[in-house]
Amino acid sequence: MKTVPTLYEWAGGAEVFERLTELFYAKVLQDELLEPVFRHMSPDHSRHVAHFIAEVFGGPKTYTQQDEGSHAGMVRHHLGRMLTEPQRRRWIALLLDSADEIGLASDPEFRSALVGYLEWGSRLAVMNSTTDDNPVNENEPMPKWGWGETGGPYQP
Repeated sequence: MKTVPTLYEWAGGAEVFERLTELFYAKVLQDELLEPVFRHMSPDHSRHVAHFIAEVFGGPKTYTQQDEGSHAGMVRHHLGRMLTEPQRRRWIALLLDSADEIGLASDPEFRSALVGYLEWGSRLAVMNSTTDDNPVNENEPMPKWGWGETGGPYQP
């Protein structure tokens, strides 16, 4: 490949991330371990998370510009929630199940990047949930996630 697509482009764009998070949060609300954590989420929650992931994966800055979010703001949502390792693992499992159900790109390179991001982000969420002090400065930029060690999608 002469140009390597972003993870956002490879996944299929905004609509794919919105379908993913919509299905995922429907599952979360039916899950006995996760439902208490998300019971009072706003009706826009899944869309905001879709915009966040899309932006991190190289998509448009919808989360920061239209949703008026920030990396520090996303971290703030997790402060003091006392998330557990079992909840984190279930969160990842349900998200990956949802990815399979919507037919999200399943090549090993993309899934490696996706799982890497989910592991990184969910572990930070658990760590940050044990404090009330936000470790992220308001001016800190959004994280950017790429292909990592694979360098791009597999091309036989």
